[in-house]
Amino acid sequence: MKNRVIAILMALTMVLSLAACGASSKDAGAAAVTGTATAKGFGGDITVTLTVDGGVITAATAEGADETEGVGSVALEKLPAAMMQQNSIEVDTMSGATISSKAILEAAAAALENAGLTVADLKSGAASSADAEDVVYDADVVVVGAGGAGMVSAITAADAGKKVIILESQALVGGNSKLATGGMNAAHTPNQDENEFGEAAGVEKTLEKAKKDYADNEVITSLAETVAQQWAEYQKNPQGYFDSVELMKLDTLVGGKGVNNPALVDALCENSAPAIEWLKSINIDLKQVGAFGGASVKRIHKPVNDEGKTVAVGSYMIPLLQENCTSRGIEILMETTANEILTADGKVTGVVATGKNGETITVNAKAVVLATGGFGYNSEMVVKYAPNLKGFMSTNAPGAMGQGIEMATAIGADTVDMDQIQIHPTVQFDSAALITEGLRGDGAILVNSEGKRFIDEVSTRDVVSAAEIAQPGSYSWLVVDQEMVDNSAVIQGYIKKGFTFTGETVEELAAAIEVDPAALAETMQNWNSYVEQKNDPDFGRTSFTKQLNKAPYYAIKVTAGVHHTMGGLAINAKTEVLNAEGNVIPGLFAAGEVAGGVHGANRLGGNAVADFTVFGHIAGESASAYVG
Repeated sequence: MKNRVIAILMALTMVLSLAACGASSKDAGAAAVTGTATAKGFGGDITVTLTVDGGVITAATAEGADETEGVGSVALEKLPAAMMQQNSIEVDTMSGATISSKAILEAAAAALENAGLTVADLKSGAASSADAEDVVYDADVVVVGAGGAGMVSAITAADAGKKVIILESQALVGGNSKLATGGMNAAHTPNQDENEFGEAAGVEKTLEKAKKDYADNEVITSLAETVAQQWAEYQKNPQGYFDSVELMKLDTLVGGKGVNNPALVDALCENSAPAIEWLKSINIDLKQVGAFGGASVKRIHKPVNDEGKTVAVGSYMIPLLQENCTSRGIEILMETTANEILTADGKVTGVVATGKNGETITVNAKAVVLATGGFGYNSEMVVKYAPNLKGFMSTNAPGAMGQGIEMATAIGADTVDMDQIQIHPTVQFDSAALITEGLRGDGAILVNSEGKRFIDEVSTRDVVSAAEIAQPGSYSWLVVDQEMVDNSAVIQGYIKKGFTFTGETVEELAAAIEVDPAALAETMQNWNSYVEQKNDPDFGRTSFTKQLNKAPYYAIKVTAGVHHTMGGLAINAKTEVLNAEGNVIPGLFAAGEVAGGVHGANRLGGNAVADFTVFGHIAGESASAYVG
């Protein structure tokens, strides 16, 4: 009897034990279980929550309030959806949002473990999709690339009454445009008139350089004469802020070492101020004006947030351009890679692309606008044209692979300046994140590992990069103070990402970045005196926005990286693509970094946004006129 009671009790205990384990059981018929975990993302913590029922992921969410809008925020939406669709946490990361993606996957793995499960507990093939089918679309204009130039051209064509489809190879819109941190150059705008003029030395320095280095260049010489006359007249009767279209042309040509196509420079500069107003008409307001490398005057137009702090221009503009596309009914086919331009009777008639599931997508169109960007992310292509750049990191978006150039040359398009590849001097040393040139324009300085300045910080990018590479270790420290931090949401973002070293005093900052405290203190003291005197006897800097004298102080370790490919398809001022004989390829247009000739041997900071806005708009107009 005693043994029977014991047996009954043991059986009852086993039943109760199994019931208690039901919430984390791995059996197909088990109750749903939920797990949550957190991992470090690009901007802050990312939290993933998974619910699994009978071996199937029935719910998946990812939250991260500090992830970049339009980049990490898209990964937060798409990766959990992919997990549910594939019934797996082992999904592909999203190009352009790699750090956010990896954090989501890391948190998902931990969430699954916290639910008492492993990857093996998920049923394979629980969510299957039908075989991909080939698709054919018809449009008036097909735009290849959903970056700045692509969306501007699509909006312009749609406003002209044309049916527009955009193809984008990546899972995110924006391309290199969304990575732009500075602003847009535009000459002689109402925004400039709100600034005090104080760059006389900058104008005179440019005129002196034009006279000294480009005496045999008739275009530059003529522009310099015109600007000299304008400057003399302004000094007699100062009205508003001094800038002119001719001075912007001169800066662009001198900055590009005279290699630029003058007709394209004319189109860029003459349409820059109207482009600022056009952007404002579609709810994109670049109201703040500042100094930038290579510009004689304050010309770069930047966005600000509701608190009046400067924000990155790319992350500001791209979502608004996308909203404008959506409101106009422009269809954007994501993860769709164009690989062939269709032609008939010598005219372009559309494109063929591969969809995200391997299907063939054909878009028949009366006009094609290539806005695929450059090739700065394609290391093999970079080294092909500039072997000296082997091993350099790149600031470019993953889609900048040069496909548009290759597609167009396959049907006879010509290229120009393919060996002209720009490196940017302020790329964060560890992550390859671009650190905006706007900081130098707003007053930051560069010091080397000895705590000393080594160059005019707002000289052209090629000059600053070359000087930086020549320093010990080929890196430098970008130094700002608390006042700059208070006025810039961009710098605050760098701090949040962990890019900065900090010191309550200059000496403490020196200790943090391991440079000689006495040398850095002397450098800072000298710099502040130069700002006060509006004179830099060491390196001839002419932009003196502010002293660096409000503690605490911050420094970011930076080096040079591949940033912009000035070369690309040969176009005319109407953005029509040209063949090797200089003739127009009917129906084919190109705008943005895919096109060459605009920037010559060196692009000025702020001219890329001007480029994609001005030539994107022209491409939309030209394609619409061609369609009729």
